[in-house]
Amino acid sequence: TSNGQMMALMLAETETEDDRLVALARGGDRDAFARLVERHYDFIYRVAYRRLGHKADAEDVAQEVCVRLGRAISGFRGQGRFTTWLYALVLNAARDHGRKTARDRARVEAYAVHPLAAHAHAPEAEDEAEAVWQAVRQLPAKQCEAVLLVYGEGLGHGGGIGSDGVRGGHGSPWH
Repeated sequence: TSNGQMMALMLAETETEDDRLVALARGGDRDAFARLVERHYDFIYRVAYRRLGHKADAEDVAQEVCVRLGRAISGFRGQGRFTTWLYALVLNAARDHGRKTARDRARVEAYAVHPLAAHAHAPEAEDEAEAVWQAVRQLPAKQCEAVLLVYGEGLGHGGGIGSDGVRGGHGSPWH
């Protein structure tokens, strides 16, 4: 078999295992839920970090997503891949975090308090890849999310999700 066929087989096995774990977790199986979180925590953190650009913010969002996942998993209907649905959940949490951070920053500035040193200036890019991701984060939200989805997570246009959280949904993030 070719590398492409092998990757497709591994992806299919991963999706099958995700489907099994989701079904068990939706039924209240805590071990299945814990295994699902363990399998996807790196993905959650990676998406949050690429969207927000700060480790502490990404860690906060990843923790929030794990909490939200516990409440939201019963709403997953299997209309697309679990990872696609999870990606939408992470982006929503990152957006919420970004709005909260912006409100907090505005509140600090309104009271003429100096912002914390961590937020006073953007960190220098340690390498070329980080510089590219910093530039991507400056794009309008939908364009940024599309780039993250395709290039950051390796999902092609066919694997994209709509703003409704469904793969191939009507609310396409591509425009």
